[in-house]
Amino acid sequence: MARGFRRRGSGRGATYTAQLDPLERATIAGLMDQVHALLEPEPVTEGGDAFASIVAGLGMGVTVAPEDQADLDASAARRDPALDRLLPTANREDDEAAAEFRRLTETGLRHRKATVLETAAALLRAEDKVRLDEPQARALLTALTDVRLVLGERMGLRTDADVEALEAAAPDLDPDDPLGYALAVYDFLTWLQETLASAMLDA
Repeated sequence: MARGFRRRGSGRGATYTAQLDPLERATIAGLMDQVHALLEPEPVTEGGDAFASIVAGLGMGVTVAPEDQADLDASAARRDPALDRLLPTANREDDEAAAEFRRLTETGLRHRKATVLETAAALLRAEDKVRLDEPQARALLTALTDVRLVLGERMGLRTDADVEALEAAAPDLDPDDPLGYALAVYDFLTWLQETLASAMLDA
């Protein structure tokens, strides 16, 4: 059973520890790999996908891939909405200024986010007891935020009201509905992120 993050020590010597089982760590690290691929995609190969099944490799049959989401435009030319959650526009009132700012900054921002995701995934794969120093804790916190943004976008969760509505509907979902599993993963990520944030704020 997972145990959330707790702080040990103080100042620069503080550490943050949590207990996650192998499946939990593999699932979270796999999601981070997929968001990394969305930000810094490998050359396109047949059948590839930027954010594929949450647990395709685990045999759970759950998918939040873009092509499986009814609210996504079928046009391949459209920018993936998940990228707009990860890399929001700098100027919502001036499209030309926003496009120019994006042109100048997006490549660097994508790379920095991808590097943080890669670091966080490696930390989760190290051992069952996740033990982090302050910089590693910040990296994991940031990576969890980005994974939740993408997963939330795939499930159509764009506001707090959307989350509340889906939580209310969850008990009535068919047991085989992949949305139910996706929501459980989203809730687990939210809980884990909250325990880490609380531990980092703890004096």
